[in-house]
Formats: sequence, C-alpha cells, structure tokens
Amino acid sequence: MRETHGTGAGWQGTLAGGRRRHWPIAGALLGVLAVALAACSGPAAPKAAVAKRAPVSTAQLTITPANGSRNASPGKGATIAVSKGTIANVLMLRGPDPVSGRLNASRTVWHTTWPLQPGSHYSVTVTALDASGRAVTRTSTFRTRRPAQTFQVQIFEGYHQTYGVGMPIILTFSHPVRRKAAVERAIQLWSSKPVVGSWFWDSSTSLVFRTRTYWPQHTQVRFHAHFSGLEIARGVYGTADLTQSFRIGNSLIAIVNTASHQAKIYYRNKLFGVWPMSSGAPGDDTADGTYLTIEKANPVLMSGPGYSNFPVPYSVRFTWSGDYMHDAYWSVGEQGYANVSHGCVNLSPYHAQVYYNLAVPGDPITVTHSPAAGRWDDGWTEWFLTWKQFLRGSATHEAVSVGPQGSSFVNPATLPPVHARPPLGTSRAHNSNAV
Repeated sequence: MRETHGTGAGWQGTLAGGRRRHWPIAGALLGVLAVALAACSGPAAPKAAVAKRAPVSTAQLTITPANGSRNASPGKGATIAVSKGTIANVLMLRGPDPVSGRLNASRTVWHTTWPLQPGSHYSVTVTALDASGRAVTRTSTFRTRRPAQTFQVQIFEGYHQTYGVGMPIILTFSHPVRRKAAVERAIQLWSSKPVVGSWFWDSSTSLVFRTRTYWPQHTQVRFHAHFSGLEIARGVYGTADLTQSFRIGNSLIAIVNTASHQAKIYYRNKLFGVWPMSSGAPGDDTADGTYLTIEKANPVLMSGPGYSNFPVPYSVRFTWSGDYMHDAYWSVGEQGYANVSHGCVNLSPYHAQVYYNLAVPGDPITVTHSPAAGRWDDGWTEWFLTWKQFLRGSATHEAVSVGPQGSSFVNPATLPPVHARPPLGTSRAHNSNAV
C-alpha cells in the first residue's frame, strides 16, 4: 500500500481497504484558526525600546567666505566666528597645505594670519563646543578671485650675501603702493641679535628698513614678505611671497674729516687706523653726510675735467653722482695736507687696497666739516635722517622690534634710550641739513 499527500485546498488521507476519506475544508480552516487564536491569547510581547535623540549643540558657527563662494577677496582672508560657544579646532587647507590663523583670547573668532592666494581653492573644517561641551562641526569650501592686475617686488639683498652694519633692506615695487601700512604689516623679519628699526617710504615704489643704530656685526637676518594675495592698490594683488636671508659682516666704519684731511677707520668696533687723505677741492667739495658703500671695482674708468676713461685702482663707490674712496697715487704728496680731488676721497695705494679688500656694500662713510651739505638720495642716504625723522617715513609710525623669534610693531615712545657710541653705533644724523 502506498501513502500519498494531496496538494489541494484540504488534507486527504488514504484509509485501509483503499477507500478515501475526504475531510471538509471548512473544518480544517476552523482548526487552523483555533490554533492561531490560542497562540495570540498568551502574554503580550514587550514593546521595542524607542531610541533617544542626542542633545544638539547650541553653538552657532559662521564661516566667511560662505560655502561655495567663487570670487572671494584674497586680501580679506577667512574668518570663523561662533556664538553661544567656543572654537575647539580649525583646519583650513589650500590643497594639501595648511593655512595659518589666529584665535582671539575668548576663542570666539579665528582669522587667517596673512592674505590668501589669488585664484586658489580652500577648504575649512571647524569644530565648536557649547557651554555643556556638546560639539558641532561645519565644513566649507570656496575659491578666491583671480586678480585683473598684479605687482612684483625686488629686494636688493642677495641670498646669503654679506653686507655692512649700515645696510638698509631695500624693496622696489613694480606698481605704486597705496595701502602702505598693509605692506609694512605683511613683512616679517628675524635677526640673530636683537635690533630695533623702522620702515621708511622713499617713494610710492620704494620701501626701506633701517635699524635705529647700526646692525651688530655678524648678525644673521631673515626676511619674509607675505605679498601673495595682498592688495597694494585698488585691484592690484601680489601672487607670490618674497623671502631672503643674508648676513652682516665685520663692522667697517670710516669717518672722513675734510678739515683735518684725515680718515679714521674703525674695524671690528676698534680704531684700526688714522689715514691721511685728500677730499674735494673748493668748488668740488666732498659733501657732508653719512653715506654707505654701494659697489667696488679695480679699476673703475673715471672721466672728468681733462681726463676720460682713466683707470683708477681700488675704487669703492658711495654716491650715485660718482664719489669714491680710491687709490690716488698721483696725490700722495697732498694727502693729509690739502683737498685737491674732484669730490672723491683720495688715499695712498696701500691704504686704498686695505680698505678695498675689507669693504662690502653697506659700510658707513661719514664725511664731516665740509662746507657742502650732502644731497638726499645721492646714494643710500638713509643715515642722513635722525631716528625720529626716519620714523615719520613709516605709514604705521611704529618701530619694529626684531630678534630670533621674529618681529613685532612697538610704540616708539616705549623704547629704552640708546646707549650706542658714535661712530660705532649712531642714533643721530651726521648731516645738519638732513631732510
């Protein structure tokens, strides 16, 4: 006998003897329903627990420029502000490079330290905490505008070159500067020995930095101008920073007395020699003032009354108009007794060679007791001015304190008095007619 299973709506069984018995469908359904009812009549299942929503931070963040900005001003930088909380962390990137910024004392405002790079993409991620320590994080991306006009800057000092103790830092701009104070504040300086100085605008395209007294000899100097993104005039932006490193060499200072016909030479802060010399004859007087050596050559071809392209050995230039300290073998007899030159400082061949070998750009040469006054800008004449006069040439009218940790602007009235002794260090103009 074989047992089979039905596939219809009800159950079908096979009885002995081969006869089939059919169970009513309704009865089967009632049985199933009864089982279901019996199952539902037990204890109620526990309800699923409802997840509690975490408290939301009440700190409110604002990021400027706004997310998605495409034409942000590079010069304004980026600002993050929080209300009802404090800033915990800021990460601002230009590509993979982090961007520096400063947080205020209350930790409620963060601002970029320097201008932003024009035509660049930036991303910002910031986290703030409310009074209960609950955090909120916001992100933003934006792009700075591409400038219609740009400027370039040149610095006179060369990389790792050596200069004299009177040397100013000289910057020349390709476009007239209107926002002069912003330019001064965009520049950082470092020096291995502490100094105080000031910026001075010689013109709208020329900016110089001079120390209050001469640089200490053997000072290492670093310079970083954050000009990328800086707007110096309406719509005129920088596209790159400017950096440089140089050093101050041995102190070499010359004091030329046109009345006594002598030159006192101070080397490494000690009197090195008193040399006979001859300065400009009456009518061609070597003019008073504290100049700086500019360049040197051996020889220099000179031209004047009765001579042309005459080779003059061991010549060190200190004015644009053509004044030098140089070998004048033809006037050795007058040196120490009379002024017979056409405006230069004549030295013996030996003394001229010694001075030439020691000189670098920026060594001070002070001319005294002359009936003629030096002319401003006839050479590097920054030391024609007193310290107070030089400060007035700054757009900020502030002094700059420089040291191994960097530079900062200070109120000149808070500076201690100067104790440097002329001529080894000077805080006053040597030219009575200084402008």
